Amino acid sequence: MLLKGRTAVISGAASPRGIGLATARLFAEHGARVAILDLDQAASDAAAAALGAGHVGIACDVTDRAACAAAAGRAIAAFGHVDILINNAGITEPLRFLDIEPRNWERVMGVNLTGVFNLSQALLPHMRERRSGSIGCMSSVSAQRGGGIFGGPHYSAAKAGVLGLAKAMAREFGPSGIRVNCVTPGLIQTDITGGKLTDEMRTDILKGIPLNRLGTAEDVARIFLFLASDLSAYVTGAVIDVNGGMLIH
Repeated sequence: MLLKGRTAVISGAASPRGIGLATARLFAEHGARVAILDLDQAASDAAAAALGAGHVGIACDVTDRAACAAAAGRAIAAFGHVDILINNAGITEPLRFLDIEPRNWERVMGVNLTGVFNLSQALLPHMRERRSGSIGCMSSVSAQRGGGIFGGPHYSAAKAGVLGLAKAMAREFGPSGIRVNCVTPGLIQTDITGGKLTDEMRTDILKGIPLNRLGTAEDVARIFLFLASDLSAYVTGAVIDVNGGMLIH
């Protein structure tokens, strides 16, 4: 087991078909105790209970600094320490540039980028004190190619911001034994894409994916497992693509 004896905090992890919960399941299978953070306490509790004994659910709005500080405190109190943070919480909106209003910009930036800042800042002092930690941040192929299928320009901007923020954290906190890396998924079959992808769209999209399939939540979870474990002990500031070849640099 790659994470035996370790503890993890995963944001946005209560959605049944989401990447966060898939990551939580995989971490638990590899011996980690997991704190599932999501907006709804009941959903967080249910997701944590489904993992088995020893896991906890914590309600947390990642756009709220105080809520993130409180969630970090609850996780540390429950586990004694936190080794891993996965900044997974995210939202998207399929809007064109001129249709984006301030409220759209602030909402998407708040969850996708400010949320990473808030939760990382809440847990980094604890990790720095222990001189150990791994932080995985969710970005997107949309940040790399300047647009996606279900995300507007504000989503691309937020996810590009995650790349810069994670690299800056990796540089600053590397001397303290903390690694910070990003994952950039392509089109993944989750609740966000569910019901929006027509057969015609799927056929057209697959023409641009060399591996000839859409990604699954488990595909992304496996990369987060790699980044959380000692398999990646000399990896920090990295961006790992999980897109089936949709974008080859």
